[in-house]
Amino acid sequence: MNKGTLLTILIILGLVAGAIFGEILYKQDTSSSFIDGFKMWGNLVLVRPLSLLVIPIVLVSVVVGVTSIGDPSRLGLIGGSTILYYLVTMLLAVILGTTLVATIQPGTGLTEEQSMQLRTQGEMAFQSEEYEEQRERIESAERNETVSSAWMNILTQLIPTNLFEQMAKNNTLGIIFFSLLLGLALAVGGERTLPAVRMFQGLFEGLMIIVNWVVWLTPIGVFMLVTYTVGVVGIGNLIGPISMYMLIVLGGLLAHAFIVLPVILAIFGRANPYRFMFRMRRALLLAFGTASSAATLPVTLDTAENEGGCSKRASNFVLPLGATVNMDGTALYEAIAVVFLFQLYGIELQFGELLIVVITATLAAIGAAGIPSAGLVTMVIVIAAVNTSLPRDVPQLPLAAIGVILGVDRILDMCRTSVNVWGDSVGARIISRLAPDESEQAR
Repeated sequence: MNKGTLLTILIILGLVAGAIFGEILYKQDTSSSFIDGFKMWGNLVLVRPLSLLVIPIVLVSVVVGVTSIGDPSRLGLIGGSTILYYLVTMLLAVILGTTLVATIQPGTGLTEEQSMQLRTQGEMAFQSEEYEEQRERIESAERNETVSSAWMNILTQLIPTNLFEQMAKNNTLGIIFFSLLLGLALAVGGERTLPAVRMFQGLFEGLMIIVNWVVWLTPIGVFMLVTYTVGVVGIGNLIGPISMYMLIVLGGLLAHAFIVLPVILAIFGRANPYRFMFRMRRALLLAFGTASSAATLPVTLDTAENEGGCSKRASNFVLPLGATVNMDGTALYEAIAVVFLFQLYGIELQFGELLIVVITATLAAIGAAGIPSAGLVTMVIVIAAVNTSLPRDVPQLPLAAIGVILGVDRILDMCRTSVNVWGDSVGARIISRLAPDESEQAR
């Protein structure tokens, strides 16, 4: 048994054990402080070490990727193809999610009593101390964020005034932009900049060695984080009036992950999508456990290059950018969640409003890239856009309606993060055809 297979088995065992132990803690009505300890230790053991590596890896990997491509015109082709792939797959995800929720209409299949109970409980939960942090972010987003302001935010972060300040703030967009410029300068510098190119290549190899050390903490960290999630939510609470909404979200994510993206990969990447998915299993399982595509990035890079058959040139360019702006799963989730809430509150959306959901969710998901809790911010932006488009005699959806779905958000967040990382990985595999490594070009 090789190390990759052993690690995969251990991660799966950590997931299963965490779910079982978390359900036991939930049924025993364990104190919230004890359950919160699992989240703290999970972050300490796994998320924080991985997050520590994100900024150095983004900086170094993008520089290495650009210098290995070399030709500026070819870099433009690869960059344009990458952005086009991200836009198309996100748009397809949003259309899929909107079609599912508008067709099945989970928010209208409840009795008046169930609907009223869900709304009351959701609005009370929104105001409770348990969700105080989420509420503050949502209210801040309502005050400050629109689609245009979110895009202005992303443009501002693309051109930072202080690189070290951006590192301290974990602003990967600014670091990616600087890394692109530096990599391009080193690529055209020829012999003068060759020592710096070799230094970055050596740094990248050293960082990947550290990643290979840290990943062995994954089973423990995943166990802790899943125990916390299930211990707070409880598996039994997933069955009830909101279960149909959850099934539609999960069904949409599964359809996008197992049908839409594989078809795109088979056509444009000329690869067996399910074999590639199996090879990327380590990164996908880690994304599920941590619910963070950024924290998963070091492992995604390592897995894509060493097990997934992606070229280093493509992976080093595509994956850091994807972890920041490509959110297929999040965009699909936001579209379903927003339409569901409007249905639950008895507000019927016409084709024009659904079209606004599709366009706004796609654009906002990209524009919210540098904002904490991007999913919540995106949802606020979409709700505001739809509310504005409604006729004057139609009531608007209150912001507190988001409380209805906060209780199950963590579970769905884990699932949509896996789809986000899978979408990034498919992009890296497709772009590998445009940017193969030198050894592959020589064949």
